[in-house]
Amino acid sequence: MTADDRRAFGARVAQLRKQRGMNQEQLAAAINRTASWVSQVERGVQPVVRLDVLRLLADGLGVSVQTLRPDAPSAPAAAPVLGKEAPNDLDRVRLLLSGHPALDVLLGVDRSVEARDPTGLAADVDEIWDLTHAARFAELGAAVGRTLPVLERAARTVAPEDRPGIHLLLSRTYQALAAAFVRQDEDDAAWVAADRAIRAAEQSGEPLQVCAGIYRLAHAFIRLRRLDQAEHTASAALAALRARSGGEDPETLSVLGSLHLVLALAAARGGRRERARKEMAEARAVAARLGADRNDFNLEFGPTNVEIQAVSTAVELGDAGEALDLGRQIDPSGLSAERRSRLLIDLGRAHAQRRQLGEAVDALLSAEELAPETVRTHVAARATIRELVLIAGRSAPGELLRLAERADAVE
Repeated sequence: MTADDRRAFGARVAQLRKQRGMNQEQLAAAINRTASWVSQVERGVQPVVRLDVLRLLADGLGVSVQTLRPDAPSAPAAAPVLGKEAPNDLDRVRLLLSGHPALDVLLGVDRSVEARDPTGLAADVDEIWDLTHAARFAELGAAVGRTLPVLERAARTVAPEDRPGIHLLLSRTYQALAAAFVRQDEDDAAWVAADRAIRAAEQSGEPLQVCAGIYRLAHAFIRLRRLDQAEHTASAALAALRARSGGEDPETLSVLGSLHLVLALAAARGGRRERARKEMAEARAVAARLGADRNDFNLEFGPTNVEIQAVSTAVELGDAGEALDLGRQIDPSGLSAERRSRLLIDLGRAHAQRRQLGEAVDALLSAEELAPETVRTHVAARATIRELVLIAGRSAPGELLRLAERADAVE
């Protein structure tokens, strides 16, 4: 985007804003950005080239993306109705979240479910997390469908002394669902799942599990563009944890560091560069105290994951060069397929920001090889693929077009 293009774009934004009777502060609040950022856009200082930011700005102005930028791709087709076309891998799990999870128990209806050995249920929940970390969402949906109803019924029917253990398994299951729904951009379902995870964790008597559930909730708020709620939620949990005595154990440090990471993401999404870098520095300091990569509460927190998140934060802030420099120094081989693929997606996004088409496509194809369902459902990955097709135009390579077709990112 040339300087003249930026000025013309900025003038269009200012005109549309005024037509809606909005000042810069009001538009900034509507899109969770700062008034300074809006001012820079309107003056042609701040370029808007990423499709996700362009769509965010269009939503705030109440216009289509094409009104802002005529050559931008049209909006993707509406999601298919459940039962028609191919459903989302987690659509059936969404139905499990609808309504009360065990109403027949409350009403005394005799619909017995075979009792399950708690050890077996724990193994089932471990499998659910394994599938979540591997981003195998179709298998995850089937596993949750088998296990969640049994857990919900058991939480209301087992002996009182056994209930804390069942509630802990419930919390872990709902946390896995919240993580999976966030990755598929199902933010409303992620909110419900995270809220249920927090409630079940409290009933289990495991306060750190509550904080892990809050971390999942903050991510759902970010997806919903409720950045103020994400920051409030995570900051309150951080303050409570800091006030807790004996906070140097690995489990507490894992939660502390993860909450700093989610605050960094919220700040980056809001364009608050200084706050994002501050939170990343805090997360690095916690990871140094921890000293190793761990997976407490399935958070995968540790020095390596912090650097992966630093890449993501740099991409969100538009610092593509920094993201690529950081990415070259990371060895993610000890982390899950989901984390490794997410790093590759962010590197692909960074290359796309620099208009490095071949490198971006290579990174995305490598991510797809690791976790195909992540690339084909993750909103940032699909937006990047669409943007690459737009950049390439008629000269788009066949491997990019085939990737766009597999990810349903063809306009």
